[in-house]
Amino acid sequence: MIRRRPRADMPPALTRALRGTLAGLWAERILRALWPFTTVALICAAALGLGAQDAVSGTVAMWMAFGALLALMATLIIGLWRLRLPTRAEAAARLDAAMPGRPLAMLADEQAIGAGDPASRAVWMAHLARMQALIAQARAVPGNLRLAAYDRYGLRYIALTAFIVAVVFGAPSRVAEITEIAQVPSRAEAVALGPSWEAWVQPPGYTGRPSLYLNDVDRTSLQLPQGSRVTVRFYGQQGIMSVHESLSDRAEADPAEMAQDFEIERSGRLSIRGPAGRDWEVIALIDQPPVVQLVGQAERERGGVMRQDFVARDDYGVTGGEVRVALDLGEVDRRYGLALEPEPRDALSVPLPMPTSGSRSEIEDAFIEDFSQHPWANLPVTVAFAVEDARGQEGESATTPMVLPGRRFFDPMAAAVIELRRDLLWTRENAPRVGQLMRAIGHRPEDTFRSAEARTRFTETRGILLASLDHGSLDEATRDDLAQRMWDLAVLLEEGDLADARERLRRAQERLDEAVRNGADPAEVAELMDELREAMRDYMQQLAEQPRERGEAPADGERMEVTQDQIQELLDRIQELMEEGRMDEAAELLAQLNALLDNLQVAEGQGGEGMPGDQAMEGLGETLREQQNLSDETFNQLQDEFRNGAPQPGEGDSQGQGQGEQRGEGDQPGEGQQPGLGDRQRDLAERLREQQLQPLPGEGTAEGDAALEALERAQRAMEEAAEALEQGETGEALSRQADAMEAMREGMRAMNEARNQEAREQQGGDQAADAQGDGPQRDPLGRERSQGGEVGTDENLLQGEDVYRSARDLLDELRRRSAELDRPEAELDYLRRLLDRF
Repeated sequence: MIRRRPRADMPPALTRALRGTLAGLWAERILRALWPFTTVALICAAALGLGAQDAVSGTVAMWMAFGALLALMATLIIGLWRLRLPTRAEAAARLDAAMPGRPLAMLADEQAIGAGDPASRAVWMAHLARMQALIAQARAVPGNLRLAAYDRYGLRYIALTAFIVAVVFGAPSRVAEITEIAQVPSRAEAVALGPSWEAWVQPPGYTGRPSLYLNDVDRTSLQLPQGSRVTVRFYGQQGIMSVHESLSDRAEADPAEMAQDFEIERSGRLSIRGPAGRDWEVIALIDQPPVVQLVGQAERERGGVMRQDFVARDDYGVTGGEVRVALDLGEVDRRYGLALEPEPRDALSVPLPMPTSGSRSEIEDAFIEDFSQHPWANLPVTVAFAVEDARGQEGESATTPMVLPGRRFFDPMAAAVIELRRDLLWTRENAPRVGQLMRAIGHRPEDTFRSAEARTRFTETRGILLASLDHGSLDEATRDDLAQRMWDLAVLLEEGDLADARERLRRAQERLDEAVRNGADPAEVAELMDELREAMRDYMQQLAEQPRERGEAPADGERMEVTQDQIQELLDRIQELMEEGRMDEAAELLAQLNALLDNLQVAEGQGGEGMPGDQAMEGLGETLREQQNLSDETFNQLQDEFRNGAPQPGEGDSQGQGQGEQRGEGDQPGEGQQPGLGDRQRDLAERLREQQLQPLPGEGTAEGDAALEALERAQRAMEEAAEALEQGETGEALSRQADAMEAMREGMRAMNEARNQEAREQQGGDQAADAQGDGPQRDPLGRERSQGGEVGTDENLLQGEDVYRSARDLLDELRRRSAELDRPEAELDYLRRLLDRF
């Protein structure tokens, strides 16, 4: 027999299980009692959110709302009446029934029979232990939430689906309109009463959209640009009509105010409440800020003008923009005149070009500006492009570091003046340093400046600067005036004011040669090449006009020496090599061009006295003799080193090396100082380089090219010998000197052969010209005309050993003559037909 005993303290696991089971009972009974009310509520909310009240008259909508309220109240009352609140005992009973052996009920029992029997007592205690173990593993029993037995037609799922559709595709905020349905008359009644309100929307002018009269709009959804202005006007008694909106940022206003205006800032709802009221879902078309991007890298065009391509976009069009330039002080090489702190200077702001017509929604243009005279020209800066739309929104490109493009000066004196100008604009504290340098430059102005005007301007500018320093300080106005004077002086030094064609050609050659050595931008190369072409045309025209001025006609031989097409081809090749970065090859061709022009001058001016290149050959022979003498002295020094002990590297020719460093800074050795072997070797290498630029025998022939190549090898060997002497490597220098002399002898042998060949060809040409003095008439190609007037000849025109070369020369001559439009039309037609055939 078992007797009940008082319940002891329950373990924590059992307490949690009882609470969970009790919660499940609450959910189960509330759901079963109130699911009809929840279903009716979801259906009503879905109908309001989907706008069912707009699809029927006001009376029907009112009765529908009344019926929905009755249904809600009925289902709520019935559900509450049927709701039976769960107790803790019911939760314990459900939990006990869910566990095997009903351990909860067992804990409340006591042993009634055999309590005194140890064996029986032991069995009872073992049974209690098993029940307690089961209780320690107790888990809450979930409530039964299945409603299929109560909702056989699935009305709850239908209501839930309709509610989700209303939330996603409808307007959930319209649920609150249920209280106003009774105030809305039918559409027919509203028409009979006449309009009691007006509303219209005015989009921003930059969008190009027309105004919208909302009274005539039947759609319930509108797409309007952000910033559109909505105007609402009510008529009649105040308080009957009201406007409710969630589109603007305006402060809390009286919805029943008779006149209201606001701007659309976001998507939302616009509702006009009252007789014949309307509702619209408004989607605001957001005005995105403009975007600007740089295309490629900034380029330096002719004259130092900066060009930067860019693309700007905006949904309604870009209205303006600017370029912001700031000095990148951290990237500036703070040496010399830039070592001091710069004077404060505001960042540059330059307007961005905008098209005057057409759409501005996407602009592809180029920013072109000349910053050459600005103090930051050719210094590191940061550049950013900024654009603005009509709404005032701004878009900015990424900040791009670059060297601000500006005009570069290749004349050494002009470049020096520009650097002094930059230092003066950097900070006025540089004024004493600039004055000191200008004193040094103007020590011997007649040797420094080519023209009297340049000397006068330099002297005036220096005088103004020194006078300002004598008065104590340099004010800003004087500084700016000096900057302008120095700029004008640099331009004069760079471009000159020369009228003679030959002098202008020489200046153009010098500037181009300087650009080749220093490395120039493609735009600068194109500008210098154009300048050289223009000077070349003037010079060639001057050469052609000089014989006519003396009443002479140029001989055929002179006219055939060089053609404009050949010079143009050589200039095009030089420009192509420079643009490809092949500066050594460009320098070689430029030297050939200089020699060619010098030959033109000799042929025109000397009247055929002597052979071209004789003076150059004499100079090369003198250079070879001096190189031999220098090699002997180097050998003697090497013997002295072996007798006295070899010096450490870098100590040999210490005298020459020290003087070389000084001369690298522009100073010359003083009186009584003998230049070292290294300096003398460099002087010889420089002299040989200059001699290569002079007219040499056989230029343009295979022998002449071989000679020029040999002289270039000799120059390189001399430079290597000078470097070895300065580093104390006398043995290596002696070896390089031997290479230089061998290369010079090889070049001079080739030039001798070329000169002899030229002499033979010139003698043969003179004899042929004498034989043709009184000969028969010839056609434009120099062939004899037959007695019957036929054009042709039985002569073999391609005579000589190099037949193919003669044919190529003949074809080049045909092309040249066909390009001379001043020839008779019949002759030009004949030449064109020959070219078409061959």
